[in-house]
Amino acid sequence: MESFCRFMGDDHRACDDLFIEAENAAHELDWSRCRGAWGRFCAALLRHLAMEETVLFPAFEQATGLVRGPTEVMRQEHAQMRDLLARLDEAAAGEDSAAFLGSSETLLVLMQQHNLKEENVLYPMADRVLAAEREGLLDAMRETSQA
Repeated sequence: MESFCRFMGDDHRACDDLFIEAENAAHELDWSRCRGAWGRFCAALLRHLAMEETVLFPAFEQATGLVRGPTEVMRQEHAQMRDLLARLDEAAAGEDSAAFLGSSETLLVLMQQHNLKEENVLYPMADRVLAAEREGLLDAMRETSQA
């Protein structure tokens, strides 16, 4: 039986791979490749956030009664990520390597810290409290499209 830890952790790593591809292309000033990889990364990350915000977090909050807990912090960090995505979109469109690489470093640090909290705290909690409904929730998450 698949867990939230495994499913979402694997998705984190898939997003990370796309991010690295875009960042490497920006370092090489290959803007066509960068924009393509960046677009794939943004779509993957926004889909990941949507899976959490529309399926996992509401189910977790309902099961635990914790609406001012870890999911609130995660949503705040998601908003910060979305702001950085917009800045990075502009930098990639303008082929501004300094702006792109500077903002990408900020996003990378935010994502690393965020993913650690999810993988070490939130997802294990969700695996425990949502065990009975895990398969249905994972199916709903798989069907989620980008927000």
